[in-house]
Amino acid sequence: MAALPVALTYDGPTSPKQTLTQRREGVAVSTSFTEAQAETAQAGSNRLLPDGPIRARSAKIGAIGAGAIMADQHLAAYSEAGFPVVAIASRTKANAQRVAEQWGIPTVHDTPEQLIENPDVEIVDIAYPPDLQPALIRKALTQPHVKAVLAQKPLALTLDEAIALRDEAEAAGKILSVNQNMRYDQSIRVLKQLLDGGDLGEPVFVEIDMKAVPHWQGFLEGYDRLTLANMSVHHLDALRFLFGDPDEIMTVTRTDPRTQFPHTDGIVVSTLRFPGGLLALSTEDVWGGPREDGFDDDFSITWRVEGTRGVAKGTIGWPNGTPSTITYASATRDDGGPSTDGKWVTPTWDTHWFPHAFIGVMEQLQYAVETGSEPALTVADNVKTVALIEAGYRSIDERRPVRLDEFPL
Repeated sequence: MAALPVALTYDGPTSPKQTLTQRREGVAVSTSFTEAQAETAQAGSNRLLPDGPIRARSAKIGAIGAGAIMADQHLAAYSEAGFPVVAIASRTKANAQRVAEQWGIPTVHDTPEQLIENPDVEIVDIAYPPDLQPALIRKALTQPHVKAVLAQKPLALTLDEAIALRDEAEAAGKILSVNQNMRYDQSIRVLKQLLDGGDLGEPVFVEIDMKAVPHWQGFLEGYDRLTLANMSVHHLDALRFLFGDPDEIMTVTRTDPRTQFPHTDGIVVSTLRFPGGLLALSTEDVWGGPREDGFDDDFSITWRVEGTRGVAKGTIGWPNGTPSTITYASATRDDGGPSTDGKWVTPTWDTHWFPHAFIGVMEQLQYAVETGSEPALTVADNVKTVALIEAGYRSIDERRPVRLDEFPL
């Protein structure tokens, strides 16, 4: 995959906005900047890689599922990246056949179980209802030719089941990874690089605010959990990725007037406290106000991180399908490290959360299979996200903050 360009605007104190063109191999800085501004922009932007390189693509993939997430996201990403998909299966063979024809997949199996038994399949990629997923994972763990499994989030409907799957994968000597794809959203990746580089200082307050109407899959109507387990999980996992494990979570909720099937957690608001004092707020407003044909769309996911030395803010490009965004400003550093001297800097790129984040998710698994290393998205880490979701539900039920150490892992 060719290096993807990143444009970066820098609003300097003595010059109009200029565009810097950054590629993975380096940065070109406009000579119209002052020398100091150019050095600052160069140092800060060299590290900002919204999409990682593709280091491995040889392991053969078997795709389980033929719904929109597999057909429109997984397989679109794999086709662009050149990952080999050799087989597909779903609950309805006709659907799998249709998707196979769309993406040129050579083998269509009658059942997911038959696909897992296919000796050509090295990575089993699952996009299936979470109540049916554990059985497929367990079957894949018994197959000598299967080297890795990519599971959907949530990994399981209960924390106990997630822990069991973690332990069974370890005992089988197989890689089990979970598709927490927001970690590969471009704005989240760049934000992580800024945090790790110290550009923002110590994080003080962070907020993720979603106002959008999800398309709830039909199988969710049979569960007793909705938004927290299926939508908030993206945001809470991203917070863990960026800031580590929180000490406690307080979650409140109300039903969503638009959702017609029985549920408790429609609109969800969670407050998290982290070691060191960081406070985080995650809001999933799946109501977003009344909507009719012809209404203007103002749905969005926005985020903001405030630190002791800088601020970053941005958007996730869903559900409108635009690239995610980030804008940040940081104070001058005493150590001479990268800074924007208090001016707002806005990197941009052409890739999207959906489908391009799925390239990163599969690439980290391909690389782990090829090198024998641990994947970036380990099942052991994902169990901690499942525990955070479980703590959120306990907080809803018991109307109190819940500490994460209440859940032995």
